[in-house]
Amino acid sequence: MSYQAPVKDMLFCMTELAGLDQVATLPGFEEAGIDTAQAVLDECARFNEGVLAPLNHEGDKSPSTFHDGEVSTTRGFSDAYRQYAEGGWQGLQHPLDFGGQGLPKTIGAACIEISNSANLSFALCPLLTDGAIEALLTAGSDELKQRYLPRMVSGEWTGTMNLTEPQAGSDLALVRTRAEAQPDGSYKIFGTKIFITYGEHDMADNIVHLVLARVAGAPEGVKGISLFVVPKFLVGDDGCLGDRNDVHCVSIEHKLGIKASPTAVLQFGDRGGAVGYLVGEENRGLEYMFIMMNAARFAVGVQGIAVSERACQLATAYARERVQGRPVDGSLPGAAPIIHHPDVKRMLMTMRALTEGCRALALVAAAEYDRAHASVDAEQRKRSQAIYEFLVPLVKGFSTEMSLEVASLGVQVHGGMGFIEETGAAQHLRDAKILSIYEGTTAIQANDLVGRKTVRDGGAVARALAAQIETTEGQLRASGSAAAIAMARRLGQGRQAFLAVVDFVVEQFRVDPNAVFAASVPYLLLAGNLAAGWQLGRALLVAERTLASGEDTDFMRAKIASARFYAEHILTRVPGLRDSAIDGAAAVTELPAEIF
Repeated sequence: MSYQAPVKDMLFCMTELAGLDQVATLPGFEEAGIDTAQAVLDECARFNEGVLAPLNHEGDKSPSTFHDGEVSTTRGFSDAYRQYAEGGWQGLQHPLDFGGQGLPKTIGAACIEISNSANLSFALCPLLTDGAIEALLTAGSDELKQRYLPRMVSGEWTGTMNLTEPQAGSDLALVRTRAEAQPDGSYKIFGTKIFITYGEHDMADNIVHLVLARVAGAPEGVKGISLFVVPKFLVGDDGCLGDRNDVHCVSIEHKLGIKASPTAVLQFGDRGGAVGYLVGEENRGLEYMFIMMNAARFAVGVQGIAVSERACQLATAYARERVQGRPVDGSLPGAAPIIHHPDVKRMLMTMRALTEGCRALALVAAAEYDRAHASVDAEQRKRSQAIYEFLVPLVKGFSTEMSLEVASLGVQVHGGMGFIEETGAAQHLRDAKILSIYEGTTAIQANDLVGRKTVRDGGAVARALAAQIETTEGQLRASGSAAAIAMARRLGQGRQAFLAVVDFVVEQFRVDPNAVFAASVPYLLLAGNLAAGWQLGRALLVAERTLASGEDTDFMRAKIASARFYAEHILTRVPGLRDSAIDGAAAVTELPAEIF
C-alpha cells in the first residue's frame, strides 16, 4: 500500500493548536505562515510519496552491506539522497547564513514526520546530520562553521554522533577514546565507537563525525569529556577534500529493524591517529553533545509518530479490503470487510487516536521551541523554553512507546497475514522497537523528566501545564456535547492523577529516591498520555466550532471521533498509571536483586 502524507491533519495542528500564525510574527519567520506551510508540506509529500516511500520495503529486504571497509546502501538510496539534497530538504530549518531556508521547527517537524513515515531507514541519515549541524552552530568556532556547515546544510556532506563505546553505553563517564593535542592546534583521536548510524555509507562525498574523547590529563568521569570534529576526508583551506582520515568502518550491525540504515563500528587511529578539531572548549564535550542529543530526541519522538502513521494507513487499507466473517448485528448479508467488526474498529481507532494525539503534542512543542528561540520578549522566551524542555521527554518517551503499541495493533488487524513479511506490517513493528531505545531509553527520558524537568523547579512547569489543562476542561464542559463532556471528565481525572504524581516526585525525591525512580516511567507515560489527550481536547473544541459553521464536515467529525475515543479508551489509563507510580513503587523497591 502506498503512503499518503497526512498534510491536512498536520496543517490543522499547526494552525489551530500550535499557533502558526503567531510563530509567523516572530523575527525571521515572517514568511512562514499558512501559505508557506501548505506549499512546503505539499512538496514534501510529493517527494516522499514518490521517491522515498517506494524504497522502504526494498531497504528491509535488501539492507546495506559491508565489504572491505566500504558500505553499500540499498539500491536506489544514493539517487534518492541526491534528490533529497538537491531539493534543499536538509537545510529546511537551518540558518540562511549557511545556505539553509531558515524555516521554523513547527514546519520542519511535520516534514521530519513525512520523511520518516516514507522511509525510516533513509531518514535517519539527515536526522543525524541535523543534530551535528545544531551542535556546530552552538559551540563550533567560526572557522569550523565556515569549513563544514555550508556543505552539511546543503546535504553535500552528512554528519554523525559518536558517543557509544563497547564499555560505555548510557554511562558516558566510561568513555575511553583519547585525544592527543598536536602543535598545529589539531588533535589525534584514538579509540572505538559503536552503534554509529550512517557512520559509513556511499550517499555523500564526506561524513563529518562528531566524537566524544578525553584529552590527556582531563578529569575523570563526564567532566573530562571533550567534543571533536573528525571528518572522513580532511578538508583543505579551499574547501576541497583531501586525504582520507584515519577513521575506518570495521563492521556494520545486523539488526531487528531499520535494516537499510548502516549502523557502523568505527575505529579511530589505527594508522597513526585520526585528525580531529576541538569543538568549543576542552572538557565541555558532553554539554555540547547534549545539544545534538536533545535535537535528536525530539526527532526520534517524531519518528515514533511517523511509523505509527504508516502502520495505521496500512492496517486501515487492509481492513477495508479483507472480507472475513459476518457483522454481529446482521447489518450486512453474508461476509463483510473486517472494518465492520467492533473490535477491529477499536484497534484502528486506538491507532489513529494515539497517532493524532502525539502528532498534535509534537507540533505544539515545536512551536514552543520557535518562540523560545525567536521571540523578542525575554519572558516569553523563558516560558516557552521551559515548556519545550518539559515536553521533549514526553514527545520522545511516550511517542516511541506509543509507536510499539500502534505497530503491534497493525499486525493484529492483519491477523495471520500481519505475521507474513510481504504485507509490510511486521516491518513497522520491527523498525519501531529501536525508537524507544536510542538517544536514551524510555527510562532515561523518564529520569530526565523527574530530575531536570520536575524536581529542579519544584514542579512549577508541570503545575502550570496542569492549570492550562484545567482551563480546557472548563471550555469543554461549556460546550455541552457528549464528546466534550466525556473529554472534560477524563482530562479532569487525568490532571488530578498527574498532580498527585508530581507532588509525590517532588516530595520523595530526596527522602526515597528509589521509589521516585521506580515511578519514573509510569510518570512519563501518564504525563505523555495526558498531554496528548489535552491536545485532542483542544482539537475537539475547534472541530465543533468549525462544524457549527458548516465547514469541512467530514474531517471535523473524524477529529471529534478521535478525541472522544481517546477520552474513553486511552485517557482512562492515566489513573492506573498514577496508582502504579505512587502505590506500586514499594513493590519495586522492596524486591531483592536475588529474586530475579
